[in-house]
Amino acid sequence: MSDTAMKQAGEFCWNELMTTDVQGAKAFYGALLGWGMQDVNLTGMDYTLLKLGDKEIGGIMVIPGQAAGMPPTWGAYVTVNNVDALLGRVEKLGGKVCLPPQDIPDVGRFAVIQDPQGAMLSLISHPQPV
Repeated sequence: MSDTAMKQAGEFCWNELMTTDVQGAKAFYGALLGWGMQDVNLTGMDYTLLKLGDKEIGGIMVIPGQAAGMPPTWGAYVTVNNVDALLGRVEKLGGKVCLPPQDIPDVGRFAVIQDPQGAMLSLISHPQPV
């Protein structure tokens, strides 16, 4: 996720498919949308970067163990200035923190929330340039 335009607070910046069949999803979306795929290892986890030309636009991963039993689903990430600072507001506004903040090395810090209607959204803070 190197595109700095996608790191503006409030902007949708990443889409990620969690699935039980990574190979099937890669074949389907590659053929359907012409996306390029690059397999990488992120902190010991197999991950597929989705590409449109040279631009990274999303990812595909196997559903993690802590989410076992959930159906395959696409998730969206929105950039925020500070994930940790924002989570108190989520609860004050009637939402729920489903996954507390976690670091993704070389990418940022994220959390997963649920709005009062039940929709899920991931929030992410990217490292600030030095």
